[in-house]
Amino acid sequence: MAQNQPVDPAVRRMFVFALVALIVVLVLYLLPWIETLRIRFEAEPRAVTARGDLAEEEKTTIEVFRRTSPSVVYITTLKRLIDPWTRNVMQLPRGTGSGFIWDTRGHVVTNYHVIEGAGAAQVRLNDKRAYKAALVGASPKHDLAVLRISVPYGKPAPVPIGTSSDLQVGQKVFAIGNPFGLDYTLTTGVISALNRSIEADDLEIENLIQTDAAINPGNSGGPLIDSAGRLIGINTAIYSPSGAYAGIGFAVPVDTVNDVVPQIIAYGQYIRPSLGIVVDDEISDAVTKELGVSGLLILRVYADSPAAQAGLRGTRLTSDGTVFPGDVIQMIGNITIRTADALQEALEDYSVGDQVSVTVYRQGESVSVPVILERFRS
Repeated sequence: MAQNQPVDPAVRRMFVFALVALIVVLVLYLLPWIETLRIRFEAEPRAVTARGDLAEEEKTTIEVFRRTSPSVVYITTLKRLIDPWTRNVMQLPRGTGSGFIWDTRGHVVTNYHVIEGAGAAQVRLNDKRAYKAALVGASPKHDLAVLRISVPYGKPAPVPIGTSSDLQVGQKVFAIGNPFGLDYTLTTGVISALNRSIEADDLEIENLIQTDAAINPGNSGGPLIDSAGRLIGINTAIYSPSGAYAGIGFAVPVDTVNDVVPQIIAYGQYIRPSLGIVVDDEISDAVTKELGVSGLLILRVYADSPAAQAGLRGTRLTSDGTVFPGDVIQMIGNITIRTADALQEALEDYSVGDQVSVTVYRQGESVSVPVILERFRS
């Protein structure tokens, strides 16, 4: 019977080496899988680190949004199209914007350019209820419009009204609106400048608030709020080469809003204060140059107007062509007047019924005449 031959040590070493190599390769291959299993078994929520109380500035921001957002509305404008085959009238979405509740009678304030050219509009409240809106009126010059909705129950509270006469550059502000259709968005910033003027659709809108709070398409008509939660302006426009936010936004100051909106509600339009006179820059330039004075010549005074009651005089033209110049308006209050636009801009600082001091050049001397302003429909 044959005996077992001893294993060659070299072969044994090779076998052992191969076995070890196999085990190493196997371990390396299985290691990621084993690690994955271990992670899965050990995965659990991390312990929460205590935060502490919110900063006072954060609390203010949260409180301003909490109190104001229920009064902000989402406005969808619609356009009417007629099917040429069926003659059916269809209403299609045209654009979106923002607005806010003005009073308890359902009036909603927004920008004029939000509803301009629209066939209809729908207002959606913070709680998602939606209502058809009726146009009460507008003032394109101030980019303001008023809509009205009928809310049978759960009427949102009006936004508290502040003042813009004492605003300061650097003051904290909050803008709430619906940029790009993302409803009820809050952005924050500061007042960057005051008394700005911009050109919009061949109209110059004056005395605007400039802010760096992000204002994008869809924010138009939304409120600009101060840290006390009061309305200080209505977001109206941005300055941007691309059409998106670039750090410069504008808002109509609340003092203008508080003057214009009640007139729109009462009369359907803004009624400008007026002296009740007729002027013309070209004729005025020629006559005042001949007289050697500066100012705005009164061509005509309407009968029973404030100017007539105050004794202001218009220009007379005799049958033989002789011109007898009327009064030349030089100042309204402490504002120098040279043109018709300057006159109207000066009168914008007053309300109907206010008494204003009008300084005129008359027969070689300056005379101050008190005039009570009347309504003039524009």
